[in-house]
Amino acid sequence: MAILYRTQATAVGGRAGNAKSDDGVLDVTLTVPKELGGDGARGTNPEQLFAAGYSACFTGALGAAARNAKVKLPADTTVTAKVGIGPRDDGTGFGIEVSIEASLPGMERELAEKLVADAHIICPYSHAMRTATEVSATLAG
Repeated sequence: MAILYRTQATAVGGRAGNAKSDDGVLDVTLTVPKELGGDGARGTNPEQLFAAGYSACFTGALGAAARNAKVKLPADTTVTAKVGIGPRDDGTGFGIEVSIEASLPGMERELAEKLVADAHIICPYSHAMRTATEVSATLAG
């Protein structure tokens, strides 16, 4: 696969720390949700960041699907990504569950369903989740 864009972000302090992109545009305070044992302090968490990224990417994929079908998306199209986290059944760590819900107001249902299905194929987040894309984990230095 030819990579067209690459970025990186670094977290310090884990779920109760800070994450920053290499260009400094993203710079967020991370907090642990109460449901995961945190104090509920104001900040974001990895699941919210993943949901935001996935919903934005899927919206872009919907646009590509619409262009391929030579139709226009409704101006008020929205995509909501729902991300949950919990312990895996095998007891070896945590897993996530993800669902995507698109709203294409005013569009004929059959066409809207086709665009959502096509976007699910086009979207790299969907592809990664569907195919369990391998991720390398290495020690720096």
